[in-house]
Amino acid sequence: MANKIDPYKYMKGFGNHFSSEALQDALPKDQNTPQKCPYGLYAEQLSGTAFTVDRKNNQRSWLYRIRPSVCHQPFTKLDSKSHHITNKFGINDIHHIPNQIRWSPFNKFLLDDDKKASDNIDFVHGLHTLAGAGDPTTKNGLAIHIYTANVNMDNTAFYNSDGDFLIVPQHGRLDVTTEFGCLMVAPNEIVVIPRGIRYSINFPDGPSRGYVLEVFGNHFELPDLGPIGANGLANPRDFLAPVAAFEEKECDYRVINKYAGQLFVSKQDHSPFDVVAWHGNYVPYKYDLEKFNTINSVSFDHIDPSIFTVLTSKSAFPGIAIADFVIFPPRWAVQEHTFRPPYFHRNCMSEFMGLISGAYEGKAKGFFPGGASLHSHMTPHGPDSATFEKASNDELKPVRVADGTMSFMFESSLMLGVTEWGMSDQVDIQHDYWKAWKDLTSHFVNKSTKETKDQ
Repeated sequence: MANKIDPYKYMKGFGNHFSSEALQDALPKDQNTPQKCPYGLYAEQLSGTAFTVDRKNNQRSWLYRIRPSVCHQPFTKLDSKSHHITNKFGINDIHHIPNQIRWSPFNKFLLDDDKKASDNIDFVHGLHTLAGAGDPTTKNGLAIHIYTANVNMDNTAFYNSDGDFLIVPQHGRLDVTTEFGCLMVAPNEIVVIPRGIRYSINFPDGPSRGYVLEVFGNHFELPDLGPIGANGLANPRDFLAPVAAFEEKECDYRVINKYAGQLFVSKQDHSPFDVVAWHGNYVPYKYDLEKFNTINSVSFDHIDPSIFTVLTSKSAFPGIAIADFVIFPPRWAVQEHTFRPPYFHRNCMSEFMGLISGAYEGKAKGFFPGGASLHSHMTPHGPDSATFEKASNDELKPVRVADGTMSFMFESSLMLGVTEWGMSDQVDIQHDYWKAWKDLTSHFVNKSTKETKDQ
């Protein structure tokens, strides 16, 4: 796991209204759009919700920049052969499969030092859509991407008109420059970059790999705690937003836009990261997964994975999420007379799992860091046979679970389909995954029949 050396400063809090300025008094006093802004800056609002959304859910930020973002040449469409992103999730576009699916680590595009220069891939071109459902044009659905990249986005910025990106680095840190400032994101941390925010990603540790959850509709928020009370799970104070930082740089610059699942590119003669000051609550942010305050059973039975939810993107139906980001961190297991690993189940949600480090407690082998699995609607799954036999016979004393491990789940109420790339020979699908349960044998003892025979 990469270290967490971080040269940047941050502001703490989730959903806060922040104010930040890289130059003293760069923020206008008492109003958002004075006739002339300080330092001769331009005022520009970035809206993450409709103007008329109720106040508690309204998200927007004011940016004070050297040039407004409208200063660019017209966008032109990138050749679809140059990238591997799609948001076509119709019934005829992707594979809807009721089988359990598992992928070995996505190594093919994790480039080694001996690769030739023509193989250099930045973050945007290293994105590969693996699964998804819905449609970004109607703001309903999600996509799951894998990224593998090895070169910096020099003089290139990216923004997503389709939705928010929740990025989970698995190998190598991400040095993220945004319009709001900079964030350093290491494995075991996540970064969320909401719709429309421009950013660039560099790789200080060399080749990098990770996972991306993209939601097309509602923004991510902290889950409601209900009977848990006022504290627990991810605490708002542990989320970090960047402080204002700008570059006054004139050069040939490319801005790539993801729009309706397609990529477009525009050219401009200056850096888009020229925001000298900003204020608002629509911001990028990062979170350290080690700070999650785990809730669990201290009496009996295995509690549902919803207690491990870090962030959620809600649907229009109360209690049902378009997407939940769930983690399974190190913790104590103390349940009595209980089968402690995840129980066998069929779920009306789709479950995509990834592994950042270590070994997942529900699978004895075959699930590796950098790999993934997908159990879609009502597909049965659970612990493999080795894990079942061990857990069924273990002494139930208090034990530490998942030390040195961090696994996660993207969970959705939607039926996820797998893309052509996700089913192709460019990835390593474990076609024998079903054998994880092959050795689950019958332990059934019919006591009434046995008693009759004995008589």
